[in-house]
Amino acid sequence: MTIIEIPVIYGDGIGPEITSAVLSVLDAAQSNSSLKLVWIPVAAGLSALAEGDELIPQRTLDEIARCRVALKGPCATPVGEGFTSINVKLRKTFNLYAAVRPVRSIPGVETRYKNVDLIIIRENTEGLYSGVENEVTPGVVMSMKVASEVACRRIAKWAFRFANRRGRQKLTVFHKANIMKLTDGLFLKTASEVHVNDYPNIDFESNIIDAGCMKIVQDPTKFDVLLLENLYGDVMSDLCAGLVGGLGVVPGANFGDDLSIFEAVHGSAPDIAGRNIANPLALLMSAVMMLNFLAEKLQLPALSQRATSIKMAYDKCLIDGQKTRDLGGQMTTSEFADAVIANL
Repeated sequence: MTIIEIPVIYGDGIGPEITSAVLSVLDAAQSNSSLKLVWIPVAAGLSALAEGDELIPQRTLDEIARCRVALKGPCATPVGEGFTSINVKLRKTFNLYAAVRPVRSIPGVETRYKNVDLIIIRENTEGLYSGVENEVTPGVVMSMKVASEVACRRIAKWAFRFANRRGRQKLTVFHKANIMKLTDGLFLKTASEVHVNDYPNIDFESNIIDAGCMKIVQDPTKFDVLLLENLYGDVMSDLCAGLVGGLGVVPGANFGDDLSIFEAVHGSAPDIAGRNIANPLALLMSAVMMLNFLAEKLQLPALSQRATSIKMAYDKCLIDGQKTRDLGGQMTTSEFADAVIANL
């Protein structure tokens, strides 16, 4: 039997509930198979602190480094105070410089937009979102936006390579180079150079970020792959999620050169934690993304077949009206997972 070990961060708030639901689906999909995924629970965030450990214990980092992949539930991040983001720390520790969020219209989830099919690629290590802040003098604080040619060119090459491998036709860079001429100017310049020198087969365009946001909500079908620096990418990812039903129906992943973490992109929702009403679909979709990634990386088509069967199963649930409350249904977290399993 082939065994693949995968560390799992259950997360905070609703994290343990949705993660357990997702793992139950993944386990059901691999029954009677000679290829087995083994889950290694590891701690991070409030759950780690509650156990008297560090925010991200060394064992967690060691297991992720050993396995080169992880599945992560949502972790809490205090607003305006307290400890720094778990997500940011993991990205910096493992140099996960490419965040990818596919945003697609989903059967059974009705919105005002049809046929949305976007992939948002976000530089994950620099820019304002990297959190380089200091107090210049009492009452005056400064946040520094950092851009390096190495990181800008690296993410541009990664994005074009990803788009090319996925058969995508166009890549659009969103920027504010009309104002931030050095930082955003560098981001735009390197992307343009990568296009001309390496991927002229893919159409390339750029949009100033504010005008681009307007165009996205006017007609998202005009776009294909979006490439953005860190902060813009975070904002645009959530905006685009709203086009297809919200953060509960979009997956996410963070990629480095040889290590990847797949995660729910929504928050830990402590206000509904423990009530068994959270939607596990976003994390389940991220897990499907993980299976497809491992299938390609390890040359294991059985994992891709498993991913397809899970996707077909949750699509059928949504089409049949088997939904959690956030999507207009009445199902609990566990009931939705059971329905997906019944459709496998």
